[in-house]
Amino acid sequence: MNLKQSMLIALILSLLSLGAWEMYWRAQNKLPDLDDNKDLWAVQRAKAETLSEDGVILMGSSRVLFDIQLDQWENETGVRPIQLASAGASPLPIFHDIVNNTDFKGTVLVGVTPGLFFSTTFPKAGPWKRAQSRVDYFEDRTYAQRLNHWLSLPLQKNLVLVSTSEEGWSDDIDLKSLLNNFNSGDRTGKPQYPPFNTFAYIGQDRNNPMSEKTATDTAFANSIKAAWKFVIMGNKNPPEKEATTNFFVADAKKFMERGGNLILVRCPSSGWIKEGEDKFLSRADLWDPLVKATKANAYYYEDYDQLKDLECPELSHLSATDARFFTTELVKIMKADGALSNSKTN
Repeated sequence: MNLKQSMLIALILSLLSLGAWEMYWRAQNKLPDLDDNKDLWAVQRAKAETLSEDGVILMGSSRVLFDIQLDQWENETGVRPIQLASAGASPLPIFHDIVNNTDFKGTVLVGVTPGLFFSTTFPKAGPWKRAQSRVDYFEDRTYAQRLNHWLSLPLQKNLVLVSTSEEGWSDDIDLKSLLNNFNSGDRTGKPQYPPFNTFAYIGQDRNNPMSEKTATDTAFANSIKAAWKFVIMGNKNPPEKEATTNFFVADAKKFMERGGNLILVRCPSSGWIKEGEDKFLSRADLWDPLVKATKANAYYYEDYDQLKDLECPELSHLSATDARFFTTELVKIMKADGALSNSKTN
């Protein structure tokens, strides 16, 4: 057998193996999806460099990512926001970046999920580090990294086998995720994380509706609740109210003094997560002092009849249908208040 024949056989075997791997995961009801990684975030962050005063930037934690839908915002205002919210992260480093590293003075909406917003200012703590690492990556990314991202997009959109997770704790099928989710019992001496199933499919512009399965399959939604319980119950750190508030207020004042329009939003939560937030991260202790200190436009979902009874299927995020409703109604409320003065009138 000559070299040419050997290479041909190797190529055929490789294609057959990849095809079998792809078919296996599709049989497990996996779908191609984009990884919400630093590259995807950095592409959106770059748009802030040239954004006009009519522009809108969304930031916060995963509730803003799920609950504010870009199509509905654009339908109501004529402006498509830039989505910079980051799951499991504090919005403080990202807001600090926009305030201090750009001249943007349009509208910034900041979601206040109390357990993350008021979590920490310690650089090595998870909520801070997740956000700051994205800011740092945007500043330092190379042309090779940018090219690699653009070349990867067609593969991510069409092949399940390239599904990946930046932190490796989801149910994606990259090696890191598979190893992290492998049940090794007590042999490793490490805590065994419950499966953290992917429950949204993010778009290239980071529009992020919840999957229909999460909204309709109770057993699947319960698997997400179990993951939340593991994460939340495992966090023994009290909120750093004074440090986080002072840090954010300093940036808020700087942003508003140059003409920026700051909006604070508290998105819905449900069940035992809401009960815990009401008890240990209460509105009176955290939200009210923040609003008073910033003097920003502020919207707490429980203040509005059309929003206060929305239920989160997995206790922390709205279904795609409810998120579209929430976005539409919230924008209408803000427009009526004059908080979105640059938006179109319907």
